[in-house]
Amino acid sequence: MLSRVLKATSIKSSARQVMRFNSTIIKLSSTTTSFPTGHTNPNDEPYLTPSFINNQFIKSETKEWFDIHDPATNNVVSKVPQSTESELDDAIASAHAAFPSWRDTSVIKRQGIAFNFASLLKENRDRIASVIVLEQGKTFVDAQGDVTRGLQVAEAACNITNDLKGETLEVSTDMETKMIREPLGVVASICPFNFPAMVPLWSLPLILVTGNTAVVKPSERVPGAAMIICELAAKAGVPPGVINIVHGKHATVNKLIEDPRIQAVTFVGGDKAGKYIYEKGTALGKRVQANLGAKNHLVVLPDAPKQQFINALNGAAFGAAGQRCMAISVLVTVGKTKEWIKDIIKDAKQLKTGSGFDKSSDLGPLINPESLAKAEQIIEDSVKQGATLELDGRGYRPDDSKFSKGNFLAPTIISGVEPGMRCYDEEIFAPVLSVVNVDTIDEAIELINANRYGNGVSLFTSSGGFAQYFTKRIDVGQVGINVPIPVPLPMFSFTGSRGSFLGDLNFYGKSGITFLTKPKTITSAWKVNTITTGDEILKPSTSMPVQQ
Repeated sequence: MLSRVLKATSIKSSARQVMRFNSTIIKLSSTTTSFPTGHTNPNDEPYLTPSFINNQFIKSETKEWFDIHDPATNNVVSKVPQSTESELDDAIASAHAAFPSWRDTSVIKRQGIAFNFASLLKENRDRIASVIVLEQGKTFVDAQGDVTRGLQVAEAACNITNDLKGETLEVSTDMETKMIREPLGVVASICPFNFPAMVPLWSLPLILVTGNTAVVKPSERVPGAAMIICELAAKAGVPPGVINIVHGKHATVNKLIEDPRIQAVTFVGGDKAGKYIYEKGTALGKRVQANLGAKNHLVVLPDAPKQQFINALNGAAFGAAGQRCMAISVLVTVGKTKEWIKDIIKDAKQLKTGSGFDKSSDLGPLINPESLAKAEQIIEDSVKQGATLELDGRGYRPDDSKFSKGNFLAPTIISGVEPGMRCYDEEIFAPVLSVVNVDTIDEAIELINANRYGNGVSLFTSSGGFAQYFTKRIDVGQVGINVPIPVPLPMFSFTGSRGSFLGDLNFYGKSGITFLTKPKTITSAWKVNTITTGDEILKPSTSMPVQQ
């Protein structure tokens, strides 16, 4: 079990401990060396997911709990609360009360805590990954990658003493102007189910080092990783109130958007929710960055290294069961490369679908039965629209009977796809690859630029000329050349664009720091002998000052 109730404890009110009720403290039972290594049994008692307020894990007093299912078995492994109105208010009040002190903490001290945090994340990588496998369904190796990509942001945040440097210029005789960047205040982070560790870590490390405080809402489907991350932050030295976690669905999201104490909102998820959060948040004067859906294309030219391309394609299309916002869901074959489809199918058939705890599995289940049903319906509708089902992964079940109720969909490939078909127009979020055939690279570029999304695109070729031609003309935020998933490392930013992103400043990198801070300029004049006598005495002036 992830958590167990220890005892009822009264939490006294103070500047940072603002809860107004006697609360039951919950302690996480997993440790760096003791964590889940297999699936639970149907009759196991579900563990309770706590909230995290003032560096303590609190059992909710709510009467509304949501079941968390293991996607491989659909056994209930946990319950997560709909945080009460009081609990939501306490979390925000805690972050708001902690902000002045944390803002005034020196950047050197915050950097030291960031180093500790990154070290603890690395030490607990397998622990966090195990919870991801249990709640989200990823293979263990893929879950480790989830943690590692978040860890890289945490490590990059340790460079804050360089990234947060101001600028100074002597703008006139005896006068200088300097510009500094200051934290905003309380930042809300609303996270998706598909990256339970990476996405919270896209924001949290930078929120911390820039002097902001946070209220995090992990997905109600996969909260376990975020709970461990916050425990590690507290252990690293983050003071009470600086990081808080709340849970729930619409009521929680609306509270985070509407509360005037929250200055900014970060979001990763679907189109509908992202548009709602962005429009409502910005209308209330908040900063919002929102990563939305995607439809990522991979273009292959006849001169591409064939086997390298096939290996990369199948990994990018079917890894994580296709539940990545950067998954390759559309293959664009140019010219004779359409003949390579049989080799792609042969390679895809070698991938094993199964339990994430099984080391031989290449991909795990989808997150829930609804996602499986949606993917299967899109496949069926697309075939009715004229597409050809080349490889059908529907109905797949692992050999072990314990997984008979799991949400499994094996790799699926559909050819003869055109815009207007459901499998092309919609983000499926499943291991389904749609294949579109074109004759030229210009047709490929035109097709991709006409798609409403702009998260990522990849080109496989041996020609530097074609690569240059493609990158200059493609209107997509993240471009890979012989790289199937071109997400940059965190010294850059995640630069999804067009229909895949709402906002002006992307996640992490320089843009992330700019999003989390506001500029302030300070102009100082230190004149020598400013008061004179006789004919040179200064006189009042109402004209616009002009410095020289």
